[in-house]
Amino acid sequence: MQQQNVVFIDGTRTPFLKSGTGYAEAMSYQLGQAAISGLLRKTNIDLTQIDAVIMGNVIANIQTTNVARESALTAGIPATVPCSTVSMMCISANKAIANGIEQLKTGQAEVVIAGGVDNVSDIPITFKKKMRQKLFNARKLKTTTDYLKFGTTLRPGDFAPEVPAIAEFSTNRTMGQDCDRLADRIGISRQAQDQFAARSHQNTHQAYQNGIIQQEVSPVELAPAFERIDKDNGFREDSTKANLAKLKPAFAKPYGTLTAANSSFLTDGAAVVLLCTESKAKELGLQPKAIIKEYCFTAQDLDTALLLGPANSIAHLFKNKKYSLSDFEVFEIHEAFAGQVLANLKCLSDEHLCKSELNLDESIGTIPMDKLNVHGGSLSIGHPFGATGARLLTTTVNRLHRENGRLGLLASCAAGAHGHAMVVEVT
Repeated sequence: MQQQNVVFIDGTRTPFLKSGTGYAEAMSYQLGQAAISGLLRKTNIDLTQIDAVIMGNVIANIQTTNVARESALTAGIPATVPCSTVSMMCISANKAIANGIEQLKTGQAEVVIAGGVDNVSDIPITFKKKMRQKLFNARKLKTTTDYLKFGTTLRPGDFAPEVPAIAEFSTNRTMGQDCDRLADRIGISRQAQDQFAARSHQNTHQAYQNGIIQQEVSPVELAPAFERIDKDNGFREDSTKANLAKLKPAFAKPYGTLTAANSSFLTDGAAVVLLCTESKAKELGLQPKAIIKEYCFTAQDLDTALLLGPANSIAHLFKNKKYSLSDFEVFEIHEAFAGQVLANLKCLSDEHLCKSELNLDESIGTIPMDKLNVHGGSLSIGHPFGATGARLLTTTVNRLHRENGRLGLLASCAAGAHGHAMVVEVT
């Protein structure tokens, strides 16, 4: 089977909002619906041409565990289109996009919508395991006497809610704790982290002032109020290295270097992209913006390299010497934490760290800051776990066109010590 080029047609996203704000009353599928609807309007694709919808998701609602299906149906996608939901933590959208690419390359599909969604505001809060077992067994109760006996088995502690922890199941550490350890081990100062975080917020503010980010955002109007939401609400234009320095450590108290300001915040939102085979795009009269050249997923040691996914994934793509950093005009790296981005950049540029952390014989090189996340990133825009990968891809491609570039490189870290990197080329 001859594999075809897979092309990126376009992408869009909802505004990304701090959890507990504008999307507090919404369910995840509604955000997915809004993103897909925005993409349909933007591309004017014939609904009958869509072969699959694939969405990434981390915070699953038990009523809509296949959130891709509910998002697609409510957006008007025909019921005959198969929909699937995947989870790979912070690179769930990246994985959804990769699954779509594989369907396109192997002839299983010609047009795919892929991306992701998360609504932490609607996080599932349950009872503890002991109480869940009691309630599960209660389904067998029939008589009034049965129910009265069941009532006597309940204790006040049974009703204590169990909120999912944002921590590694294997290590029981939060990602913030792991990043504090990484920053200390690699030698990333608090000052450097605050400076990078302030840069992210200022870049996002400037991008909004210049009308750039608006081109990637589809406004949302949710029932019952139908209030128009058309802007991210997490970035702070007044962020400076000086005022960020006033914040106290958030994870490794009292001596850690990570704070609420140099860490990404809990975010709600959705993002999707439209992918096609090159021949199908030509048939439908769609103008591709880029070709997906190649990508990879990696996994590292959870104790020492949890957040080094970008560096490891970039190293994997570069191992055959096909690319050098000088080939790329655009870089987009997911900003889980300022310390995480800076640690990855240092591992790529420092020869000793390249050998000890990435198992390379020589350094890959230095990514120029004037080519990296120039419109901000997850620290300022926000990070809906299941959606960020689609935002990164859309931003990378749009930047290449805006900046007259040819090759773009995007990379991400994820819980579970996973990583992802992708190379795109403008058409």
